[in-house]
Order: sequence, then structure tokens, then C-alpha cells
Amino acid sequence: MLTGSGVITGVSVAHKRASVDEVAAAGADDQRAEVERLLARPGVEEAFALHTCNRTEAYVVTDDPTVGQATLGGFADEVSEDSVVYTDHEESLEHLMRVAAGLESLVLGEDQIIGQVRTAYEDARGVGGIGPMLDEAVTKAIHVGERVRTETAFNEGVLSLGSAAAELATEELAIEDATALVVGAGEMGTLAAKSLADRDVAELVIANRTVPHAEHVAKEVDTDASAVALPAAETVAARADLVVTTTASDDPLLDADAFADGGETTVVDVAQPRDVAPEVAELSPVSVFDLDDLQSVTDATERRRREAVDEVEAIIDREFERLLEQYKRKRADEVIAAMYESADRIKSQEVSTAASKLAAEADGELPEAQREVLEAMADALVNKLLAPPTKSLREAAAEDDWTTINTALQLFDPDFGGEDGPPAFVSELLDEEAGDLPTGVSTDIPDEIAEQIPDDVAAQTDD
Repeated sequence: MLTGSGVITGVSVAHKRASVDEVAAAGADDQRAEVERLLARPGVEEAFALHTCNRTEAYVVTDDPTVGQATLGGFADEVSEDSVVYTDHEESLEHLMRVAAGLESLVLGEDQIIGQVRTAYEDARGVGGIGPMLDEAVTKAIHVGERVRTETAFNEGVLSLGSAAAELATEELAIEDATALVVGAGEMGTLAAKSLADRDVAELVIANRTVPHAEHVAKEVDTDASAVALPAAETVAARADLVVTTTASDDPLLDADAFADGGETTVVDVAQPRDVAPEVAELSPVSVFDLDDLQSVTDATERRRREAVDEVEAIIDREFERLLEQYKRKRADEVIAAMYESADRIKSQEVSTAASKLAAEADGELPEAQREVLEAMADALVNKLLAPPTKSLREAAAEDDWTTINTALQLFDPDFGGEDGPPAFVSELLDEEAGDLPTGVSTDIPDEIAEQIPDDVAAQTDD
């Protein structure tokens, strides 16, 4: 397979079609493990995985899209078919841009997602999952996300999931008189804590496995805040009016015992998997909300962001086209390199033959200066002959015109079209991009190439 010329296949289980539990059930336990699992499958050359609280996605690069889809077939065995979306090469490229821009987020335009894409990229690269194809795709998506945030108003005032949890809490209780517990001091927990402080929560407690991290968050917020170790979360939950959980724990951290004697409590569990045991929702004084319930908050935010959506999608459309052209040019350049390599091989053979004949006629060795002149003339002929078709090949690639590439290679590669058929790299291009050439497709030399060929060379091809 040509370097960087595979096809991307993707699979996604996300909040728009799947429940929180289905998102959690898809894929491996974490991004790095998912990438390693995919790289171990036959035919997978590159892999990338993105796990967030509201989406689990994976992408592979293979030489055939059917291989890619088969590889991803077991990604969501425990998820209903209606909740799983597969994407082909171009759909995957565009979807990654939309994700990084925030168009696919639960909260439209949220800032958190671009950092999560960067982290996923580093995780995949750390285990050998990022090659030339995904490197261009993911870095382009990150670039699009950055452009959206600097060139549009799409993210101004946008709620993150952490702040959406705070917004939901203000609808359920008088936040200015409340004691709030935030479980987790990561990015989402920090955003939740800051959002609660911005809404003048009376008291804020941050619980975290690493207490210094929780202390750092407590110092950053402008309210009465303190930090405790994670085991103390149950004790604080018993007296809290509001609990927001945001950790990445594999098991629930708070069960019914933590809330049994706490009276009325609002719980917003934005963790995935859930931090709060399901039986807590059965306690009558406790109101439990999860990611699915945040939709009501995000609907209002989404309406306010719609004015900027057209501008964001226009950026994505332009960058998407540029990326496709970049891929096509790279493929054309690899075909061109193969063409020059073939020509150089023939040139070397003919120069050696000519030098031997000249030496024989001179009854001795050909002087080095004369050999250099001979080689320079051959190099000049090759470069001049191949310059026009090189330009045409690049233009043809940009227009998906693989017939022109096919024809040019027949003209300039003497092995092409022989008993063994076209070289492997040509077959791959035709199979991947255009399928087998239909019966009756002309292989005549295109006018734009024929016009550039010197008369003496054209006469030889006519013969």
C-alpha cells in the first residue's frame, strides 16, 4: 500500500443516539487500550480513539474500507444497532472536524472537547496509533477547532458540561444558600466548581483523590471553598444541598447510605461511568440528574448559538476541501515519484550502455568529464519530459481523474500494461479511488499531456 494512502473508517456511539450507559459500554476501557486493541487486528495500520463523557469513538486506517468496518464490528457489541454510527473515509474526516469545533457536543460549542481531542491524539501517538493519514486528519480537526474559537463567536458564553450542571442546579434549588460538593478536581470538576462559585454558592467543598489538586481548585474560586480527600465525600454528601460528581472512577463512589440521612439533596452526576449508584435515585428526598437530563439545559444554550453555526460550518467546509486536496496531492506525488524512479532506472541503464559504446569506439575508458556531460544531458531530458505530465497528474488527482494518471503511467512506465499488468501502486489507486476502469474507457493520451510531448517523442509513440 502507498504510504499514507489508506482509507479511514470510523465508528461512533454518542449522546445524540445513545444513552449514557450505551456510551460507557462501547469500546475498550480507555483510549490507549482501544488503540492498542485495534492495532493488533490484521490489516490495521493506524488507529485513534476518543472517549469522553458523551461519546466513544474509534477510527482505523486500512487498505480497504470493508476491512476497516469489519475491524470495528465488535466495537459496540452491547449497544443497540440504532445507537451506532459508522463513517466512511470522507465522513470520518468531516465528523472529526465537527467534533473538535463543538458542533457535535452535548452543549453546542463547548470548549472542553478540543482539549479532549488533543489528549486522545497524544494517547494514540504514545502507543503507535498515529501515522501519516490520521496525523493529518486529527491535527486538521484540532486546527479547525482553534479557528472556530478564535474567528467566531461560537463559544462565547457557551456552557461546558460542568457549568451546565451548575445551571441545572440553580433551577432546582436556591444556590446562594446552598452547600455544594463537587467530587473530582479534573477539568470538568474545576469547571463545575468555578460555575457554582460564579453563581454565588454559599459553601463549596471539593473532594478528590489527590487533596493538593482539590486545594488548588478551592483557591482558584471566589467563594467559601475547602478541599477534602475522596473518602470524605460520603460525609460531606450527607450535609450537602447539592452534589456534582465528575470523576473517571470505574465504580460508583456514592451509594444510598451517603444520602440516607441527608434530607433534600440535588445530585448531578456527569461522570461516565456513573459516580452515583442507581439506587440513590429511589430515595424520595434525593433528585438525581445525569447526562441525559442535561439536555434541557443545553437546548436553551443551543438556540443562542445557532446564529454562529453557519459561520462555523463554512470554516469546516473550506478546511475539509483543503484536506481532501492535500490527500489527493500526496497520492499524486507518490505516483509521480514512482514515475520518476522508473525513468531514472531506465536513464541509468541507457547512460551506461551509451558510455560503454563510446568507450569501445575510443578503445579505452570514457573520460569522467564526458560521462558527466552524458549523465547531465540524460537528467535534463528526463526532467523536461516529465515536467508537463507531473503538472497534469497533480491536476488530475485534485479532480479525482485517475484515468489520466493511468494513461500517463502507460506512456512513461515501460512496465505498465505489460503481461503482469500495472504496478501494484497503480492498482491500489484505481481500486481505492475509482474502482476498476469500466469497459470501453479510453486510454488515449490526454490532450494536455500530448501537446507538451516533443515531436520526435510523439512520433515514436505513434509508431
